[in-house]
Amino acid sequence: MAGRWALRAAGVTAAGAAGVCLLPEQQRFDVHSLVADELTAASRRWLDAETAHNLAIRAAALRLTPRAPAPDTVLATRVMGLDFESPVGLAAGFDKNAEAVQGLEDLGFGFVEVGTITPVGQEGNPKPRMFRLEDDFGVINRYGFNNEGADAALPRVMEPHRRILGVNVGKNKATAEADAVTDYAKCIHKLGAYADYLVVNVSSPNTPGLRDLQRKDVLEGLLASLVKVRDSVKAGTPLLVKIAPDVTPTELGDIASAALAAKIDGVIVSNTTISRPHFLTSSEKAEAGGLSGLPVRALSTKTVYAMAAATKGALPIVGVGGVATGQDAFDKIVSGASLVQLYSMMAYEGPSVVHRVNTELAALLRQHGFKSPAEAVGAAHRNPALLPKDLTQEDEAYRAVFSFDETK
Repeated sequence: MAGRWALRAAGVTAAGAAGVCLLPEQQRFDVHSLVADELTAASRRWLDAETAHNLAIRAAALRLTPRAPAPDTVLATRVMGLDFESPVGLAAGFDKNAEAVQGLEDLGFGFVEVGTITPVGQEGNPKPRMFRLEDDFGVINRYGFNNEGADAALPRVMEPHRRILGVNVGKNKATAEADAVTDYAKCIHKLGAYADYLVVNVSSPNTPGLRDLQRKDVLEGLLASLVKVRDSVKAGTPLLVKIAPDVTPTELGDIASAALAAKIDGVIVSNTTISRPHFLTSSEKAEAGGLSGLPVRALSTKTVYAMAAATKGALPIVGVGGVATGQDAFDKIVSGASLVQLYSMMAYEGPSVVHRVNTELAALLRQHGFKSPAEAVGAAHRNPALLPKDLTQEDEAYRAVFSFDETK
């Protein structure tokens, strides 16, 4: 049943793409994205979450995705020495094997991050392993770094891409903590020459022991070693670390210190959370795994704010978690993020969400007098009037611990 529905959906998407090809660009996108969004909604009714995810990857690989107009020029920004047409990118985890980069670029992303890729392909955790929390607009996954491995990803990563390409790497499940650096190094040696930036994933909750790599004594040595590996492959390629949101202020400070000491180029904040907010109502909330989507938005934004303060704005931050609107993206930027990413909310909003976030973010930047995203980065630390609603009154003590003003 699901397989036949998937084939019909792909056919409808192809027909929709062909039928609107003669329309002006914006109208063509509007019509095509309407069809794609309706198919996304239908997939939630008829397909389990992982099957729908795989179908979306297949459609993007075939470039059946809507082709958005170019991002508004006010969104252009330079971060880590790279020029982004938009600060809105795709988070890792969606295209694990770099199968669909061009189709995903078509949606309007300023950058696409593929992976997590491990040295050797692995199946990941047993199915079912992805669950929609429909009442909460959230997703729980326990995929476990399922991917085809670095050798399989290499020819795809080598293919031409129009926008910035990030490659997120991890260790295999069977690799001991003591040998983790070897796994990351293998991936960087294999893929690093073709990536615009690299990400060290030490924060997935679905690989046993992985988050132990976030301990300061371990993390600093790991990152310092990988900086040397990066330099031996392609010096100057930005190297970032992706962290969990489930950290105490002390732990976050330790991560910031380790990142600065290792002289990496940025921090991605954050991965999925193992916490379960009290307001969740979906029956699937008890499933094991990492929670993403709207329920993690506030926690992610608070962690972005705290990391920006802990590093005193010295490290670029990529803010991830619950981004579904231009306001969500703007809130993470004024909290300290130079770039933002989304993924889970496409399951609810459809692929048109990317262009909408771009359009709304451009309007908000102009509304507040910013000529570029770079001007808005960390603005809430300097101007409390811009504090996001997710940084509520109850968090005043938290903000008192984590605050910075780059003008001082």
